Amino acid sequence: MCQQLYFEIGTTISSFDYENSQGQPLDNLLSTSSTYYGMGYRQSINPSKTLYLSLGATYNNYGAIGSENSVNNFFEWDVSYLGLKAGMSIQLFQLRDLYFFANVSVSPEIMVRGNQTINNAVFNLVGNEEFNNTIVFFRGGLEMQYPVSKYAAISAVYNYGKTTLANSGSTQEKLGLNAHQFGIGFIINLPNCNCDF
Repeated sequence: MCQQLYFEIGTTISSFDYENSQGQPLDNLLSTSSTYYGMGYRQSINPSKTLYLSLGATYNNYGAIGSENSVNNFFEWDVSYLGLKAGMSIQLFQLRDLYFFANVSVSPEIMVRGNQTINNAVFNLVGNEEFNNTIVFFRGGLEMQYPVSKYAAISAVYNYGKTTLANSGSTQEKLGLNAHQFGIGFIINLPNCNCDF
């Protein structure tokens, strides 16, 4: 069995899908970029070591900015979520020392920091009953791994994800997140791990 630890850091380019209580969207929301972090455990689940399950923790920052010219206002969201991430990856092919994987994951996340700015007023969103503090992210993407020794490898990762709301709060407002993530990572074999990079 192949048992490993992974660490990942990168950039999230996020955008928000927002509808007010009348069901009207904000069409001029712009995406912003922030940092994300991840770490966890993964292991192979087949003899050929081409299929892996993983479980880890994530810290993600998301944001968006926009304005509504009809009412002459400016708004911005800047939020951070802590999450648990369960995933599966499958090796697509190998090109010399490069390994290419496709992956899918699900991640329930809880807001640990959040601000909403409207014009010159700033609101704390953590614990706010009118704002959704719990989300579930579904992601899919591609990963490339390159061994640097028999004990470790570096990786380049791209994922795209969308949320579904876990609770909707007390109003009819709806807020969903979309995120592109570009990251680099390190994979380390655990002692007595029979893994080949």
